[in-house]
Amino acid sequence: QTILEAIEVGYRHFDTAALYQTEQPLGEAISDALRLGLIKSRDELFITSKLWCSDAHHDCVLPALKKTLKNLKLEYLDLYLIHWPVSVKPGEYELPVKKKDLVPIDLKSVWEAMEECQALGLTKSIGVSNFSCKKLETILSTAKIPPAVNQVEMNPMWQQKKLRKFCDEKGILIESYSPLGAKGTLWGTNRVMECELLKEIAQAKGKSLAQVCLRWAYEQGVCVLVKSFNKERMKQNLDIFDWKLSAEESRKISQLPQFKGFPAGEFVSDDGPYKSLEELWDGEI
Repeated sequence: QTILEAIEVGYRHFDTAALYQTEQPLGEAISDALRLGLIKSRDELFITSKLWCSDAHHDCVLPALKKTLKNLKLEYLDLYLIHWPVSVKPGEYELPVKKKDLVPIDLKSVWEAMEECQALGLTKSIGVSNFSCKKLETILSTAKIPPAVNQVEMNPMWQQKKLRKFCDEKGILIESYSPLGAKGTLWGTNRVMECELLKEIAQAKGKSLAQVCLRWAYEQGVCVLVKSFNKERMKQNLDIFDWKLSAEESRKISQLPQFKGFPAGEFVSDDGPYKSLEELWDGEI
C-alpha cells in the first residue's frame, strides 16, 4: 500500500535488497500499479536491488540476481549493487552476520560476475554500496564495465567530501542513503534531526529540517534516497525543487562537525578479513 501511495504521489525510483525482505512486496506493488493504471509500463520505474554478502562469491551472483528478479516478478533491474565489500559463507541473509562466517571477498571475480549479469541484460547498470576510494580503485583496476553508482551513507553530518571528489573524477554517481541520519533505526542517530544550525536554516526558509537536508544533498549533485511510510511526508520529501539554499547557508552546512552514523563494526573481527574499522573503510571514517 505504501509503495502504491508513493507511485501515486510521483516516486519512480525504488531501492530494495535481498537483505531487506522487501523485494516481494515491491514486486506485488508494481504489478498492482500496472493493473490500476498508475503507470503505463514497467519502464517508467527505476528499480535497484543489491547482492547480499552471503552471495558475494563469483558463482553465487547470477543465481542471486535471478532469485531477486523472481521475487520482484521482473525481467530486468535498472541497477544491481554489491551491498558491502564483504563476503560471508553462503546461506543466510542476516545482519548482523555471524563473525565466524566472514571470509575474504574476491572483488575481481565478484565484479566479473556482476558484469556478466549486465551483459545478459538482467540488469541495465551495475554498481556498489559502502565502498571506499581504495576499494573502488581495486575494482576499477580490472573492470571492463566501471561501477555506475556507489550508494553510501551521506547527510550534512557525514558529507563524504573525499569520496565524492574521487567518484566525480571517475564518473561514478554517489547515491545518498540515510540523508536524515537514519533516526529510529538500530544504528541511526538523532544528530542530523537535532542539529541547531539545520533547525535555524529550516525556520528561516519556512521548510522542514528534513527538506533542508534533502535539498542540501540534491545540491551536491548526488542521487538522494528517501524513505517514509507517511503520505504527507512523502509529498514533503518531493517538495525540494523550487527553492534553493543560499551560498551562506551552504557554507555553514559545509563546516558542520562530521560523524559517521553506521561504522558497521559487525564486519570487523580479529579472525576475519577486516581486523579493524580502519581496514574496512580504508581510513575514511
